[in-house]
Amino acid sequence: MTKHVSAQKIALIALFIVINIVGGHLALYARLPIYLDTIGTLLGSAFFGPIGGLFTGILTALVNGTTGDLFSIYFMPSQIATALISGFVYKKIKPTDFQNIWWVALIISIPATIISTIITVILFHGITSSGSSMIVQVLNGFGLSQSISVFLVQVGTDYLDRVIGVYVVAIVYRTLLSRIKLV
Repeated sequence: MTKHVSAQKIALIALFIVINIVGGHLALYARLPIYLDTIGTLLGSAFFGPIGGLFTGILTALVNGTTGDLFSIYFMPSQIATALISGFVYKKIKPTDFQNIWWVALIISIPATIISTIITVILFHGITSSGSSMIVQVLNGFGLSQSISVFLVQVGTDYLDRVIGVYVVAIVYRTLLSRIKLV
């Protein structure tokens, strides 16, 4: 985020927070095995760097945690990692570069996957409000340990979630930059 904070930047960050909240609630209530609650964080990082992503991710976790999904507060470190990593990645790679979506998603998802796995195993013993908890229980039922089950599910679901997020960022970033001038 630049030193100058304009009403336009505040409005965009508010929009990105709403995108996170709507995506997260959609995934939660539809019991999807992905999360959709970091698309706005990725957008905040793409437009305004790591600090913009941090504001978006932290405020999302606080709002979600107090209005509908208490688990969101506990996963705030995952939002922070996503914001920081994506903010630095988007400084090196253009958000509109569709050729690098797979690699960008992988780089962004690895730290958050590790953090989310630790939180899920230690605090929640593998069970959260997410639809992916059902997959964890199936793997656990096949004899895998809870920790391994959580890690395997987190790797797959976090990566898929980030691929979707990075793809959406590429489309939205290109569209918004062609229609508005950031001040």
